[in-house]
Amino acid sequence: MPHGDFHGVESWVFDLDNTLYPAHCNLFAQIDARMTSFIAERLALPHDRARFLQKDYYARYGTTLSGLMQEHDVCPRAFMDHVHDIDLAPVESNSRLRAAMAALPGRRYVFTNGSLRHAENVARKIGVWDLFDGAFDVEMGGYTPKPHQGPYVLFLSHFGIAPERAAMFEDMADNLEVPHALGMRTILIQSDAAWCDDEPSHKRPSRPGERHGHVHHVTSDLTDFLESLTSAARQGATG
Repeated sequence: MPHGDFHGVESWVFDLDNTLYPAHCNLFAQIDARMTSFIAERLALPHDRARFLQKDYYARYGTTLSGLMQEHDVCPRAFMDHVHDIDLAPVESNSRLRAAMAALPGRRYVFTNGSLRHAENVARKIGVWDLFDGAFDVEMGGYTPKPHQGPYVLFLSHFGIAPERAAMFEDMADNLEVPHALGMRTILIQSDAAWCDDEPSHKRPSRPGERHGHVHHVTSDLTDFLESLTSAARQGATG
């Protein structure tokens, strides 16, 4: 990993789900299942039909919630409260990630299509919440989700971030197209987790071996990547 690619970066932006924690712990599988149950209960649909609508809305609107709001006038907070009522036991504390993130120069942010409460709960469980200088959730973006350009512009403006001096970490390639166009360094977190096999191909976590022109770096381990980055920075400072 060329350390020089990150010279001058002063803002480090992290997606939450399947990025700050590894996708193979299957935490998001719980959220995924609760989206289906919400649709089945709210729209009085059988499971298979609810599952179909969930994935259809996800593919067409960017998030299932966005589709439910536009097609069925669903209250977003009711949806968020339901889908994020999950067991965080699969998420482990990660002292190595904490140390590597703490060593990054500048400021750190969470930028998620989920809720602020969910971001805080998960990041606290990992042991990194207090390291963040700010968090931006889908509500702050007016419930317009990534990968639409609007929430990125609002996020950058809200925190006064210069995109050419920022790096973004994401598990979905589509969500890095706008950051790349804006001048940010882009890092894609890849996983071979099986729980997302029925996701639309362009709307699931990236898998090892996939390459995209708008992605500068790929890794299957965020902790290893950041440790390598901060180690290179320390060597450069003393070399």
